[in-house]
Amino acid sequence: MQTIDRKAVLSDALKAFRDAGETVALVPTMGALHDGHMALVDEARRRADRVVVSIFVNPTQFGPNEDFDAYPRRMEADSAKLSAANVDLLWAPSVGEMYPEGFATNISVASLPDRLCGAARPGHFDGVSTVVAKLFNQVRPDIAIFGEKDWQQLAIIRRMSTDLDLGVDVVGCPTQREDDGLARSSRNAYLTEEERAAAVALPRALGSAARFIENGTSISEAIETVHAALTKAGFAPADYVELVDAITLQPLEKLDRPARLLAAARLGKARLIDNLPVLPAVAD
Repeated sequence: MQTIDRKAVLSDALKAFRDAGETVALVPTMGALHDGHMALVDEARRRADRVVVSIFVNPTQFGPNEDFDAYPRRMEADSAKLSAANVDLLWAPSVGEMYPEGFATNISVASLPDRLCGAARPGHFDGVSTVVAKLFNQVRPDIAIFGEKDWQQLAIIRRMSTDLDLGVDVVGCPTQREDDGLARSSRNAYLTEEERAAAVALPRALGSAARFIENGTSISEAIETVHAALTKAGFAPADYVELVDAITLQPLEKLDRPARLLAAARLGKARLIDNLPVLPAVAD
């Protein structure tokens, strides 16, 4: 596995892949890799000849009171995992390489970032959109693989890639879960043992509510069951629990199209997010 931290060297390595007629899949990450990330790598390997993984803890997507400095950085262990998974190239730029002096451009996708996680984290998705656009331009992949756990992020990146004609097939990979159903996340490391046991209430409550909605329970009533379950489990009041259009992320008052039930809530030091598909009944 090649490990590269300068754009000029990256360009030469990617040119060798292209000259050989090989397709390239990109898996963008911020490191601290877990089995969920490695599932994205496996999917990339199935879909392309060459796999590029980026590790970059992006400062522009962290708010002033968020955990940029504390975010786990495990480059040596991450590199070993990627090498063992037969990744072809690790792109690991510095902040200065990614945002050189004088950098002044920001990408914002209208409306999609304003709600849900965007309401609690102003500017976050602008930072995500900008860094992903840069990664797409640096690597120029045929395919990019993202997890469905952050459904809002996935929807925003799909919209951006389409709107800017970036020519990248943005693929969502199903959320990877622990045996008890908790979505795998780097931030799970912030949970105490007691909090980790309680955290499973989030996916369980969402699963129950999704089934209720599909079976005809009112959306508001089903969402109330999620809030009640999270409160009982010891979560702080949820940032949001919403049923939204799976593409536009607009809230739904009735289940008449493919939807996602999304939630975010804090448990101790961790802010956990999760979502599940909710599908309307198929007409006979």
